[in-house]
Amino acid sequence: MSSEAQITTDHDTIRKWAEARGGKPSHVKATANDGDPGILRIDFPGYTGEQSLEQISWEKFFEKFEEAQLAFLYQERTIDGDKSRFNKLVTRDGE
Repeated sequence: MSSEAQITTDHDTIRKWAEARGGKPSHVKATANDGDPGILRIDFPGYTGEQSLEQISWEKFFEKFEEAQLAFLYQERTIDGDKSRFNKLVTRDGE
């Protein structure tokens, strides 16, 4: 597999990629208000988001993902061939 970044808006692809790496749909707690989760993230156990991130449902994650017209930039493997956790939520181009 390539170490190059890929981009998708497919919910199943995003969920499978995250879950294969132990990732959970989350949001930055300080950015939430009135039912809006604010800034979305994929949280991985044992990483620095422990204090600032809070897990949310995939349903809530994808609701905000679509509302904000986001796309998921991710990497399957590192250059060394290890499973990568690199990901970033970016705005969709051309929409």
